[in-house]
Amino acid sequence: MADGMMSVEEALERILAQVDILSTAEVSLADALDRVLAEDIDAPFDIPQVANSGMDGYAVRAEDIRNASAHSPVVLPITGQIAAGYVAEGALAPGATMRIMTGAPIPEGADTVVPFEETDELDRRRGGPARPAGGLASGLREIGVRVALPRGVNVRPAGEDVRKGARVLRRGELLRAAHLGVLASLGKATVRVIRPAVVAILSTGDELREPGEPLGPGQIYNSNSYTLAALTRACGATPLVLPIARDNVEDLTAKIASGLDADLFITSAGVSTGEYDLVKDVLTRRGSMDFWRVRMRPGRPLAFGMLRRPDGSQVPHLGLPGNTVSTLITFDQFVRPAIFKMMGKPLIPHPTIHAVLEEPFQNRDGRRCFVRAVVEKRGERFYARLTGSQGSNILTSMVLANGLLVVPEDRARVEVGEEATVQLLEGYESLLFS
Repeated sequence: MADGMMSVEEALERILAQVDILSTAEVSLADALDRVLAEDIDAPFDIPQVANSGMDGYAVRAEDIRNASAHSPVVLPITGQIAAGYVAEGALAPGATMRIMTGAPIPEGADTVVPFEETDELDRRRGGPARPAGGLASGLREIGVRVALPRGVNVRPAGEDVRKGARVLRRGELLRAAHLGVLASLGKATVRVIRPAVVAILSTGDELREPGEPLGPGQIYNSNSYTLAALTRACGATPLVLPIARDNVEDLTAKIASGLDADLFITSAGVSTGEYDLVKDVLTRRGSMDFWRVRMRPGRPLAFGMLRRPDGSQVPHLGLPGNTVSTLITFDQFVRPAIFKMMGKPLIPHPTIHAVLEEPFQNRDGRRCFVRAVVEKRGERFYARLTGSQGSNILTSMVLANGLLVVPEDRARVEVGEEATVQLLEGYESLLFS
């Protein structure tokens, strides 16, 4: 680190080493999606609890229909019917049948379900031959079975899905829709999960104004707070957006103090070497700074340290650059992994591909470059071109880009026709599967 800059890998490693998994909370199933389970879940009962029908049809004994065929149906008297959520009033007698609906418990004595389509019910309902008057809700007193089925066909055995006492879900699993369905099927209205991180977001600078306010000479709108809040929500965390801090020690100190209850503190701007970049100085007084420069472009002025709370505990702090593209890229490379670790989530890396460059790129100063690019698939190969000027202030370049060309520190130039690694951005699915 002779140049005072840390590698991307070392910076991330040092950040993650200072980030702990958060405490847990009991939440409703409606609020548990994409949370990480903080407890093992064992089944308190079988699912299904009793054998039930997998079809709308007729519950029978397989023995009674062993000689049934389309040309010679076996006619059975209908002695009852069972809807889902109800049980039969008695056992099925030999040589009889009960009408049964999907999910209804199999009556005692039955071992097979014949689908409606394999009987002559439709013919009988249409007034065909041998239709008796009166009977059950179906209008029938007997039914002809047209197929011989083995024992157990269309019967869902008790415990087929889950056995009582079995470990169904394990601590640390990320809860998706299917997990929530399983929890609901076990009767759980709430579940213990790792709580979402609260991320304080503070943009700094005398030049900043909020959208909707009039701009004076030399002023710009505060876009970083909105970008960072959106990125935070996309990680599943809760943003705490603080009012803009002005470039003086008193206001900056007060604004930082108002966000110290958060789990992670992000500042934007004020971490380079300018005369008015006060953030590093104020942060050093309120805590400690581990590093403040990373060997990457854009995003070199990245600060990391710990801020002290009044009770003596600490909150991790990441000081991001002020330029908008630098803010986006450093969040993605460093803040996103930190949030995911806090919430116990597995960090799924962005997909990477190899693409053929359609214009050259010069790495001017031996830093790892994240170059905004437009990637297209032609045939079986990917091709990449730059979005235009790569200035770290050109936010529209991130709107145009669907990938970041990653040029390593030791590669001075990538020529036209050479392949390079591209880190795909959100929305990449249409590119990969086109």
